Amino acid sequence: MNQILITKKLYVTPELKRKKKIYKIDFIVSVFLVVALISLYIYASYDRTKEEQIAQDILTSLSVEETGNAEEDDNVLVVALNKEAEEAIAEREGKGGTTGSSRGSTKANTRTVRAENGKAYTSVATINIPSINVKYPILLPAEQTTESIEETLRVSPCKFWGPEINEVGNYCIVGHNYRNTKFFSKVPRLKNGAIIELTDFNGRKLNYKVYDKYTVSPSDVSCTTQLTNGRKEVTLITCTDSGEQRVIVRAREVK
Repeated sequence: MNQILITKKLYVTPELKRKKKIYKIDFIVSVFLVVALISLYIYASYDRTKEEQIAQDILTSLSVEETGNAEEDDNVLVVALNKEAEEAIAEREGKGGTTGSSRGSTKANTRTVRAENGKAYTSVATINIPSINVKYPILLPAEQTTESIEETLRVSPCKFWGPEINEVGNYCIVGHNYRNTKFFSKVPRLKNGAIIELTDFNGRKLNYKVYDKYTVSPSDVSCTTQLTNGRKEVTLITCTDSGEQRVIVRAREVK
């Protein structure tokens, strides 16, 4: 008995054509988005690396000046506060300025370095955390505005609140967490007992030992309290990896 094989012909309907076109468009859009996201990631990584290099260049310039070779480096400028400037700062701080100051403290020297990007950055000290291999200049924003602070934070950790460096009170330093190895990204790993070294430009290097670490909401600024019972303390502030909260690391001077 002969068997007749009948092949069913597939008819391409207008509806099928429409769906095929939609799938094709979705595929092209998906590929474009993936490429765009990869490009943004590469650009962000490059940008972070460039900013890290600026911070390290500033640190190197400051180190050169500390060895007494500042006169040989045209990029390094020593800025000394005169009496009028000190009085103006004291008056501003007395009205609740964000830089704060301990009464009777020695005004910290600042040093301004012009980086390769042509911008000048003012540093008040350097911070070194040996246990997580973090070392940066502590910068002062040009102005106490959100824009100025954010621009400076892109380059290095900044003073956020408190007295003069290495003086009685709670010296607060803020830095970005980029979830890599740069800036304050490794600060959330710090444990109690870790040492934080602050070296100011009056020639003092003080060690602070971490005694507490916790997280708070972005609106909670209680960590900036200056009630230290006459002690010298340091507070490091950065974001959690999710960016939804703030990591607070408290440290106290080792005597």
